[in-house]
Amino acid sequence: MKIAIQGYEGSFHHIVGRNYFGVEHEFAYCKNFRQVAQMVERAEADYGVMAIENSIAGSIIPNYSILQNSRLQVSGEAYLKITHNLMALPGVGIDDIQEVYTHQMVPPQCADYLDEHPSWRLIESWDTALSAKMVAEKDMRNAAAIASKEAAELFGLEILAHEINSNKSNYTRFMILKRHDLLIPQDADKASLYFKISHARGSLVKVLQQMEDSAINLSKLQSYPIPDEPWHYLFHVDMEFDAISDYVKVIDRIQHEADGVYVYGVYKKGSWIESEK
Repeated sequence: MKIAIQGYEGSFHHIVGRNYFGVEHEFAYCKNFRQVAQMVERAEADYGVMAIENSIAGSIIPNYSILQNSRLQVSGEAYLKITHNLMALPGVGIDDIQEVYTHQMVPPQCADYLDEHPSWRLIESWDTALSAKMVAEKDMRNAAAIASKEAAELFGLEILAHEINSNKSNYTRFMILKRHDLLIPQDADKASLYFKISHARGSLVKVLQQMEDSAINLSKLQSYPIPDEPWHYLFHVDMEFDAISDYVKVIDRIQHEADGVYVYGVYKKGSWIESEK
């Protein structure tokens, strides 16, 4: 199979893809999440891996829009503990560093450590692993990268500081995407969907009441704006259940209260990947 991921070999998406599907498959490296979705839609890849939320930074709102517009199916999920490491070429020390390369989302997660080195110039790239690759291939002896331990091993860099993220309990949830086929796994116990409601008073409460009075657990509720309808929102929901029949019942009840309901996927709850190896 071919798996589309955002990022490069050694990125966190690559780590998730390798753990979820196995190392024997081919990976397509994409610059952004939209390209990941497009590759799967066009059958240029069999599956896609897309981060959807972080335990510290919260939901990645633009990716909900990609889900909505692509009409791809969520077929699974995985959770990865995120560990950021400072790395450089062998022989380069902390005092030699003038520039640090990494993805734009990383510096805020490593703020406490980076504040200890105010002279470093932070330079954004579109991927953590690609930053490590660039430092290695360009023989940048005044620079460092912040990336995964696996990226350091892949590109021959030495880790100067391990786990520099401020919060050590840093997890990201990833969704596994495929083309729509309506197949539901027999062991499915989770669903992702969105619904739309009218602007009338109490509309949201009525929908949520249908879930509260059911046998499902509402594990995620996220609103995001409708671009062509100012001040109107779609609501993304993740729900967990013990039996498919419970899920079917609550979907039927929600449809009577909401203006529209679309199910992204019904799948098995994801596993937690505690380490990169």
